[in-house]
Amino acid sequence: MPIKGVLFDFSGTLFRIESVRSWLAATLAERGVTVDEAAFKRYAAELEAYGALPGGANPQRMPGDLAEGWEHRDESAELHRAVYTGLARQVALPDPGLYDALYDRHLTPDAWRPYPDAAEVLAGLRGAGARIGIVSNIGWDLRPVFRAHGLDRYVDAYVLSFEHGVQKPDVRLFRTACALLGQEPADVVMVGDNRDADGGAAALGCEVRFVRHLPVAERPHGLRELGLAEKVA
Repeated sequence: MPIKGVLFDFSGTLFRIESVRSWLAATLAERGVTVDEAAFKRYAAELEAYGALPGGANPQRMPGDLAEGWEHRDESAELHRAVYTGLARQVALPDPGLYDALYDRHLTPDAWRPYPDAAEVLAGLRGAGARIGIVSNIGWDLRPVFRAHGLDRYVDAYVLSFEHGVQKPDVRLFRTACALLGQEPADVVMVGDNRDADGGAAALGCEVRFVRHLPVAERPHGLRELGLAEKVA
């Protein structure tokens, strides 16, 4: 099938969030809070267990009062912040200002790294004439991350769940993205790391291809190996 457009997921597909330890260390430093190594390890382990880092591991423990919000967290900016700061508050951190500071840290471009082949693949697709869109379940505006890392130049459209009030796999997000690219779904490939969420594009008629959600150093060629640019119409 010739490809005329490609939709990409954000987290775990084109970019990866920093580790919990890096996230916590940067936020502590910014707040001027010092803790000993034992406390740092404990805080990091507990934050990870509660899934408090957006884009990181899912919660191993889910407080009952946050369970419903978790299911819809990417449908609004307010709910996204409330859920993730709520998860972080399950951990008794030494400074009450850290909970919002941790959330704010993950919004910054410094907290995200593109996969090693992301720029190459996006540039190759653009050079071959493909239209490119980003379709993400997310509660905040990721455009500054793309701009800071030099990838915004390749993107024709962003469709972000919190701006539309629905989450993948809802086909409305994929339909909107295809329309913004000016392409029929049958001519568009969706690339993501979540078979449930990103796989929803198949119901619209898009081909769907998957990459593994791995640390950046462990997936240097995952996007390149899809061979997308070679099939652009």
